Amino acid sequence: MFQVTFSEQSLNELRKLDMHEQMALIEPISNLTPAQLANPREPLGRFNREGKIYYRLRANDFRVYFVVEGETIISHYILHKNSVTDFLFRAKLPVSKEQLVENHQSFWEYLENLNKSE
Repeated sequence: MFQVTFSEQSLNELRKLDMHEQMALIEPISNLTPAQLANPREPLGRFNREGKIYYRLRANDFRVYFVVEGETIISHYILHKNSVTDFLFRAKLPVSKEQLVENHQSFWEYLENLNKSE
């Protein structure tokens, strides 16, 4: 059994949810086994990013991105499914950490912000 820790971004997302939603999100990640991590299958995926192995776990309307260090699962990001930040992270497009922690930004708002920065 792994110990699960959460980044500041992950904790902020969890705090926005009611207790039932929090448990529905935490339960799947806390029940992961080494065998599942070795051979990920939906709803679990694995990819390399910046020299690290990241895992993505689909849990209801959220995607939990985490790394494993020894016996610890470290949740780096909890992102809402179908959000721009989730797409950018999955697609490995250039994105700053500041953009990743923006919460639930719509596609059109994202495009407007790009135009303003030009």
